[in-house]
Amino acid sequence: MREPSLRSAIAELPSRTRSVREYEVLRVAGTLVGSDASNCAATARNEVLKWAQKHCGGSLPETAWAFEEFEYFSGGRNTLATRIDTQASDIWALRTDDPDKNIAGRSWTTEVAIAVVAGQLGRFGARLLVSTHEVELDIEPHTPGFVRQIAENCGLVKGRYSIDAEPRHIRTASAAEELMADLIDPARPIPIFVVTIPEGASEPLINARALAYAVIGLAQVAVVSNEVATYLTEKLEIRRSVFGGAARAYLPGFSSAANPFDHRLILAGQLRTPRGAAQAARWMRSLAARESVRRSALGRDTLAFSAVRTASLELRQRRLASEGASETDLLAAARAQIASLEKELAAERSAQDFYASEHDKAEDRAAAAEEQARASAYRIQDLLERIKATGQEVDQAVPLPDRWDDFARWADVHLPGRVALTPGARRKTQNPEFEDVQLAARCLLWLATECRDRRIAGGEGSLDHEVVEPGVRHSHCGSDEFDFDWQGQKFTADWHIKSGGNTRDPKRCLRIYYGWDEGTQQIVIADMPAHRRNAAS
Repeated sequence: MREPSLRSAIAELPSRTRSVREYEVLRVAGTLVGSDASNCAATARNEVLKWAQKHCGGSLPETAWAFEEFEYFSGGRNTLATRIDTQASDIWALRTDDPDKNIAGRSWTTEVAIAVVAGQLGRFGARLLVSTHEVELDIEPHTPGFVRQIAENCGLVKGRYSIDAEPRHIRTASAAEELMADLIDPARPIPIFVVTIPEGASEPLINARALAYAVIGLAQVAVVSNEVATYLTEKLEIRRSVFGGAARAYLPGFSSAANPFDHRLILAGQLRTPRGAAQAARWMRSLAARESVRRSALGRDTLAFSAVRTASLELRQRRLASEGASETDLLAAARAQIASLEKELAAERSAQDFYASEHDKAEDRAAAAEEQARASAYRIQDLLERIKATGQEVDQAVPLPDRWDDFARWADVHLPGRVALTPGARRKTQNPEFEDVQLAARCLLWLATECRDRRIAGGEGSLDHEVVEPGVRHSHCGSDEFDFDWQGQKFTADWHIKSGGNTRDPKRCLRIYYGWDEGTQQIVIADMPAHRRNAAS
């Protein structure tokens, strides 16, 4: 039996000695819009301290209300603050630890950083973390209450979007146009949850106000009337719209050509019972929290308390050294800095453990999705054969896309189980220079029908130099052949469709490179629609 390496032994050590893990639940980041940045920051700090006072189990020291550094310990309810005040910036950060009242071994940590940089508006950031021994974390995320107080007393925005605890009620034509502009805004940093009012009712099926309060700073909630829902349907088409009491989560990056399956729709039938409405609200809160962590970055949007504390201790040590402090004072400052660095390192390790865990979960989901895709491909093939056996033409009335924005989704809808696009191919069909979208679509239809049927029948060899349509040929790649990844496996793109003769003009030159997946009997598009450069070209 092979002995374990030192590296593996070290890697196993934390799992034996540390059972508690820290998860980051959510992040809130924004700009304090008060014209006087210093006064606005002071107001925000006061609101955070008032909130901390209610959770600390006692009374915070006087130094806390002067925004100075302090440490307050009360039976596990620990509160600490640190500050860096220089000519260029003033950064105040606070951290509180609060044991969960119902789950033993679970502890909540809230971190806040409020910064004023000379000549700029104040910046606000908050993080909610939980430490627990639980393997599966079952929580309902909720933004800390002080965010609402700061938003109401100071004014808080994220980009051009206001942070508000109240839902937006969209009733007028102008409000509908504003909502539409927000939904398709490519710079929108937060999700918008649109909830609609059923016909004949005056309120939505979901408690929009409670939802808006729970996700303040993480998402916006918009309540739309039937008339506005009709307007959205006209602008977005029915697949991307929401109406009749349903609710929809429009994530950042949504557009009028977005894949509708990326922006989840919750039908009215799911919301008509209290249990269904509660489940939907819980899912929306969890989604907003996950998106807040995924779409923000420490050091850019907000600061970790440990990073501010470490920097503060480093400045203190430098100041003591420049003032000729005693060896005892310098040693104490160095020890404090080392302890802070150790905590910062521990936090980084915990974060890495969390992201590794999330990566493992994503890989599990991807593996399950791939298995389902393979099973679906076999099922589609079986259904196609049954339809053909009845004498019907499967693709007789397939509409062709007229915009590249719709191309990948068109292939997903009309060619599943026969032709698939790799992620790389999907990206390159978003806004290519090649102009004839319908020619590319007709070529994929030919691959899904004539080409695929002949390959399955064993006629691969007869497809070389086959005419797809006038000026368009199907042939071996030759020197343009290349390998690519698809669903965790290696494939070779050894065939392609080409048009445009010898021209390399990307507006007129079409190339569709693909490989054959024998397992699922699919044509997998590796690259399109431009000519692929290699060492020879």
